[in-house]
Amino acid sequence: MYRYFIYLSYNGKNYCGWQVQPNGTSVQECLEKALSTLLRRETPVVGAGRTDAGVHARLMVAHFDSPEQIDDLEQLVFKLNRILPKDIAINRIVAVVPEAHARFDAVSRTYKYYISTQKDPFNFDFAYQSPGLLDFDAMNRACHVLFEYTDFTSFSKLHTDAKTNLCLIKEAGWELENGLWVFTISANRFLRNMVRAIVGTMLEIGRGKLTPDGLRKVIEAKDRGRAGMSVPGHALFLVDVTYPEHLFLHKTDLCG
Repeated sequence: MYRYFIYLSYNGKNYCGWQVQPNGTSVQECLEKALSTLLRRETPVVGAGRTDAGVHARLMVAHFDSPEQIDDLEQLVFKLNRILPKDIAINRIVAVVPEAHARFDAVSRTYKYYISTQKDPFNFDFAYQSPGLLDFDAMNRACHVLFEYTDFTSFSKLHTDAKTNLCLIKEAGWELENGLWVFTISANRFLRNMVRAIVGTMLEIGRGKLTPDGLRKVIEAKDRGRAGMSVPGHALFLVDVTYPEHLFLHKTDLCG
């Protein structure tokens, strides 16, 4: 079998999330149908992670297998983009070693969450409207607290199938970009709902309802009820997934 990584982007507004579900259309379902049609065989795909309903991806990675080598990957990209919905785009497809796994071999994943502090009719689909003053200095101080811990049970959705709640956060911080406040966070892995719960807790800090030191107590409690409310998914973007170089058959295919 030949294995390929497929790099794609999607607007998650019209989907129940990445993963196939019985109660709605998923991005994974659309991609599998398109691949199966073009390759003329059932072609399951495995994603680097599971984005929730309404969450977007500027870069998602998935893998699929083919019993035959695909000679013209650029042509496959072109054909996929012609039959996929307008809110899903294939960026590129690259050959990888047969044992490469889009989910388990990912070294890091990066998300961005966008917040608008004033009402704006042109960004409400992709930014969370949170009018009023927020103390972003305090929120950035709180980001440093995240590096002190690896158990993020307090930010995990309850009753998931995760075998561990341990995550290594490598980057976290708030920056002002084009009039929007953007929270960027990178880690080796994320729990279900983790980023949205962290952002909701950060907003509590920004509004003066929780201190950066208080964030330590929230994390140490290992209790989802102690953290802030989860913010809506429409302002969350998966923006990068990185892998070890040795997985790629051609070094020119290495990305991120």
